[in-house]
Formats: sequence, C-alpha cells, structure tokens
Amino acid sequence: MNDALSPTDTDFLRASLRAAEASRAEGRHPFGAVVVDAGGRVIASFGNNSLPPEGDPTQHAEMRAVAAAFRAVGADGMTGSTLFTSAEPCAMCSGAVYWTGVDRVVYALSEHRLLGLTGDHPENPTFSLPCREVFARGQRRITVSGPHLEDEAALAHEGFWS
Repeated sequence: MNDALSPTDTDFLRASLRAAEASRAEGRHPFGAVVVDAGGRVIASFGNNSLPPEGDPTQHAEMRAVAAAFRAVGADGMTGSTLFTSAEPCAMCSGAVYWTGVDRVVYALSEHRLLGLTGDHPENPTFSLPCREVFARGQRRITVSGPHLEDEAALAHEGFWS
C-alpha cells in the first residue's frame, strides 16, 4: 500500500534514510530508523549495529530505535508514536515495534525490494513476511504506511551487498 505522506512524514522518513547512509559510512549494514512521539519530537534515531566486533544480530536499526525510545519516554510516552524506517521492519523488529507500543510504522523499502538488492547475502537472509502480517496477529492495531521513496532508499544499498 503506497498511500500519500505528509511533508513532515516525508522529512522524518528521509531522516531514517540519512541514518542508513551514516550506518553504511561506518561500515555497517545500511539501515536507519527514527522514532517520533505524538507531538512530532524525535525521541530516538539509530543505524544498524549488527556486525562484529561490538555489534550483534539483534541490533537492527529499528530494534535499537524503539528500545531507546521506550526507555526514554516509557509506555505512556509511546502512545501515538511513529517509527520511520529505511526498510520494512523484519519479523524480529516488528515484534519489538509491537511490544514497545509504537502505533504507526512508515517505511521506505519493502522486504521484496530489499531482497532484490541483497540477493542471498548471508548477512541479510531476508524474511518473506511483511510487517503487516506480523501486526495483524496482535491484539492492538498498528497502522502501516509504505513502501515510500524506494528509489531513494535503495541508494544506500547500491554496491553494498556484492
């Protein structure tokens, strides 16, 4: 579903793309995520940190961002929050989104488009499980908007996975 974004949403989504580019510049996987509270304030922004030596495979940008946001504002502060992310959250990150109380997800690259960029790279064995399907199994509703800006989001991945 590719519904229209507001100019503010587009700005926040592009901030996640900049976080992905910064992650790549640090030699990490090119993914980025930004969590914004109900008032439009950025409460967390992270790139990926899943590579050794200090990273681990659970340190996806989305996991890092929603965990930090939850620690910063607590459950009540997460009400009305939005995760803006450079790529569709994987099943692991979707679970973290659910459990930390994020109410809305806006993403750039779809899992399908990401798979086309990463191929069968062993560091990114992409799930074929859209985040909408994960969220549909939960007891609370999470609004999802995406994919958006896929061509822009793909730039951070060009040449990275080969």
